[in-house]
Amino acid sequence: MTAVSLGVPEVPARPVAARRVSRAIQVGPVTVGGGAPVSVQSMTTTRTSDIGATLQQIAELTASGCQIVRVACPTQDDADALATIARKSQIPVIADIHFQPKYVFAAIEAGCAAVRVNPGNIKQFDDKVREIARAAKDHGTPIRIGVNAGSLDRRLLQKYGKATPEALVESALWEASLFEEHDFRDIKISVKHNDPVVMIEAYRQLAAECDYPLHLGVTEAGPAFQGTIKSAVAFGALLAEGIGDTIRVSLSAPPVEEVKVGIQILESLNLRPRRLEIVSCPSCGRAQVDVYKLADQVAAGLDGLEVPLRVAVMGCVVNGPGEAREADLGVASGNGKGQIFVKGEVIKTVPESKIVETLIEEALKLAEPTD
Repeated sequence: MTAVSLGVPEVPARPVAARRVSRAIQVGPVTVGGGAPVSVQSMTTTRTSDIGATLQQIAELTASGCQIVRVACPTQDDADALATIARKSQIPVIADIHFQPKYVFAAIEAGCAAVRVNPGNIKQFDDKVREIARAAKDHGTPIRIGVNAGSLDRRLLQKYGKATPEALVESALWEASLFEEHDFRDIKISVKHNDPVVMIEAYRQLAAECDYPLHLGVTEAGPAFQGTIKSAVAFGALLAEGIGDTIRVSLSAPPVEEVKVGIQILESLNLRPRRLEIVSCPSCGRAQVDVYKLADQVAAGLDGLEVPLRVAVMGCVVNGPGEAREADLGVASGNGKGQIFVKGEVIKTVPESKIVETLIEEALKLAEPTD
């Protein structure tokens, strides 16, 4: 992508905190931990045994920016499909294993980029660690130890009474120690909870106790709106402290929506380059245009634009000119007209009916490669 001079003035592209030091693991071509960029994951909602549907959804996730995908493996038919899916997927595939340890070995043999295990609900898991560690080491397959509040080991529930941060962390570190006994450390860890407050504290404790890369997640976060808020709050708090190496936003919504939210969270914290950003006022009694409609139309018209671009859509003369000047491209509206700003300078004034058309036209000009 050709560099484009955007932004008046330039916004420092720095994250809010230094990253926690963690060891690196390799999930296919994606490095997780070790200072690598925070990656975005999601999980398919298809039956894994339906290879065509699963690969179609993985393709959609790939197109949306997903970097790692997880697939469920509750049955033998699902396990049988893993080799084809792992081979044909454009992004690394992680097999998600619960209850049956035999599927862990099937996933490793199938060539999955990593395997997620939930020690709390896999029968006699601790007794299988030696075999799993040997198979994973032989194939170069990382293991994610995924501890969930809803499926915490019964022994720890009895000890703590409920899924406290301490219980989640103790479970994760205990299982990691079993792998360490067999000289296996190609591990990442998650300690998910549906309550962001509990989740944040669990990850803080875990980050202080080990150097394994951490997979952030608020489990069962809820419908799109609620889940987005909970995930943004939890991830924002931890990532702002440098904690977290890969993220999965869990929504009761299509998985592509999870990826969009995850990417936006990382962009907002300058943990990945920003793409299109619409700066628009919330509207008030001073507004003389329909800001909601303008902002939606501009966002729709520029959807898919890959060049990082900050576009200000403002509805009155109080903050409008200032915000429009600060953006790469903007409009300050009023009295049925809009002043169009490009890189801080007014280039024209257009009628309200031409604002969207003009902004899209000027945005595409800015996005054109320069020699």
